[in-house]
Amino acid sequence: MTTDPSEGRLTATRLRVASLRHTGSTPVRLEPGPKERARYAAELGAEALRKLRFDGKLSPMGKSGWRLEATLGATAVQACIVTLEPVTTRIDTTVVREFLPPERLDAPEAGSETEMPDDDTVEVLGDEIDVEAIMLEALSLALPTYPRKAGVEMGEAQFAADGVTPITDEETKPFAGLAALREKMQDDGNEA
Repeated sequence: MTTDPSEGRLTATRLRVASLRHTGSTPVRLEPGPKERARYAAELGAEALRKLRFDGKLSPMGKSGWRLEATLGATAVQACIVTLEPVTTRIDTTVVREFLPPERLDAPEAGSETEMPDDDTVEVLGDEIDVEAIMLEALSLALPTYPRKAGVEMGEAQFAADGVTPITDEETKPFAGLAALREKMQDDGNEA
C-alpha cells in the first residue's frame, strides 16, 4: 500500500518474505497521513495522533531469518483520566523484532502448557511481515495507560447511601484493620 505524498509516506504495510533481498537491508518507512492517523487513533482509544512515523530497516539474518530495527515517533492526544481534558504525549522509542522460521524456534507442541518466553521480540516467520501491525502494537504499548494532565491528582471517591458512613480508601487496604488492632492491643497493654 502506498499513498499520495501529500497524504503522507507509506511503504508497503505488508512485506512478502519471498520478495525481500538477501544481499542487504530493505528500508521500511511508514508515515501515515491524516486519514490513517485518525483511524489508528480510533483503534487505540486516543483522541488524535498528530504525528506518526515508523522508520527503519529489515535486514536478513542468515538464510532464513529477518531482523526489523526501527524508530517509532508519535505525538498522541488522549483524555486525562481525572479531568477528561486533552493530554499530549510525545513518544520516541526503538522497536526491534526478529522473525525466524518455526524450526529455528523452540516451538512447543500444540496444546501443551508452556511459559511465556523471556524474549518477546522474536516472532515466527510467515509468508509476510506486517509492518503496520508491528507499528500499531509498539504504539499501543508505548501509549500511557492512564494519561493524567500535569499537576492533577486523583481525588478520593466515596460512595454510600444516605445516613451511612462511607468506607475510605485507607480502610479498604488489607492490613489497615490489622494495624489498627495492633495499636489498640498495644494501648491496652500499656494501660495495664
